[in-house]
Amino acid sequence: MPFPSPLRHCPNCGTAVEYRIPADDNRERAVCPGCGAIHYQNPLNVVGTLPVWEDGRVLLCRRAIEPRHGLWTLPAGFMELNETTAEGALRETQEEAGADIEMGPLYTVLNVVRVGQVHLFYRARLLSPEFNPGPESLEARLFNEDEIPWDEIAFKTTRETLRCFFADRRQGGGFALHDIDIP
Repeated sequence: MPFPSPLRHCPNCGTAVEYRIPADDNRERAVCPGCGAIHYQNPLNVVGTLPVWEDGRVLLCRRAIEPRHGLWTLPAGFMELNETTAEGALRETQEEAGADIEMGPLYTVLNVVRVGQVHLFYRARLLSPEFNPGPESLEARLFNEDEIPWDEIAFKTTRETLRCFFADRRQGGGFALHDIDIP
């Protein structure tokens, strides 16, 4: 069965689907024996930012929701329909941190195959050190590298993005795009 969760019934007609390889494909798909529809399940995009204040501190949010309630993360969430990755990252930053930012370039692409997700983080410049976190965050605050609560980081994608950022900064700020596979 394909990951992350198997489709059991056809969204078009409600018939129980069968998993098989269609004649014109090379992968097992959910195929409806009732209406003939082939249903493709694709990875979900998680989009977010790595917001940085002018003194080099980064913005993290402490989660008010599951999964990983109470742990720290970069502002990010699932991309919505009818928005670009950058628009989604900006929206998530405003929703979770209440932060005013200027979007920068795409910084990390993290493939989390085991959960069917791709995480995309943009560097961003904070325009103010004032935050108004939304209901998904307990708090939002700035951290220097030596203040990061590494043992309380919610997700590997956040940890890897932060590690890349601080390593790039130590090497003179050549912030190249990082493509990372998360086991």
